[in-house]
Amino acid sequence: MLETIGRSGLPLTQDRATGSNSDATSAALNQKDFLTLLTAQLKNQDPLKPMDNGEFLAQMAQFSTVSGIEKVNDTLTGMASSTRDSRMATATNLLGHQVLVPGNLARPDAQGAVHGVVDLATSAENVIISYSDPQSGEILHSESLGAQQAGLVGFTWSDLPQRLTETHGAVRVSVATVGADGMQEVGPSVYARVVSARAAGYGSDDITLQIEDYGALNALEIEAFR
Repeated sequence: MLETIGRSGLPLTQDRATGSNSDATSAALNQKDFLTLLTAQLKNQDPLKPMDNGEFLAQMAQFSTVSGIEKVNDTLTGMASSTRDSRMATATNLLGHQVLVPGNLARPDAQGAVHGVVDLATSAENVIISYSDPQSGEILHSESLGAQQAGLVGFTWSDLPQRLTETHGAVRVSVATVGADGMQEVGPSVYARVVSARAAGYGSDDITLQIEDYGALNALEIEAFR
C-alpha cells in the first residue's frame, strides 16, 4: 500500500494493484466522520496558509444543513409509510364488504338482499324502484316508496328469488320519480362487493379497490360501505 497526501492535507491510501483511492468519497459521511476529518484537516493545514474562520464556519454550516435535510427526509418517509400502512389496513378490512358506487347493476349481499340509494334533487310525490333481469329486461320486482323529500333516499329488496341468491346473480335497478313535471328517471347508486385491494407504487399513498361489476375505485372516493 502507498500513502500519499491529498490536496486538503489528508492522507489518502492507494492500492498499487487497482490504483483506487479509499478516501471519504467512497461512502457517505456521518457526523463523527466529519469531525474526525475536520480535525485532521486542521492538524495538516499549511501553517503559512491556515484555514480562515469563514471557510471553517462554511464547512460546519454545510454539514449541518445536509444532516438536517437527511433527518427531515427520514421523518417524512416514516410518516408516509405509516399513513400508507394505515390506509392499506383500512382498505383490507373492506374486503368482502360492499361499498356504495354510482350504477344500476346490483347483486345480493351475504344476507340475500340488494341495497341502494337515490339522491333526489327535488321532492317527489312518489318514488318507484324497479328490479329487472339484466339480460332479458324482465321485471322481477317493483315497489313504491311514496312521497319523499329532496335528498338521499335508501331502498332495499330482501326477498329475491332463490336462484339469484344461490348464484349471486345480478339485477338491474331502475328509479323513477313522480312529481309536478310527470315521471322522470333518476340514476341510483348501489352497494357492490369489494373483491381486492392494491397499493399504488412507491411514492404514492393511493389504494385501489376492485369492485365487482364496476372495476377499479380509489379508496378515497368511498362515501359509504356496508
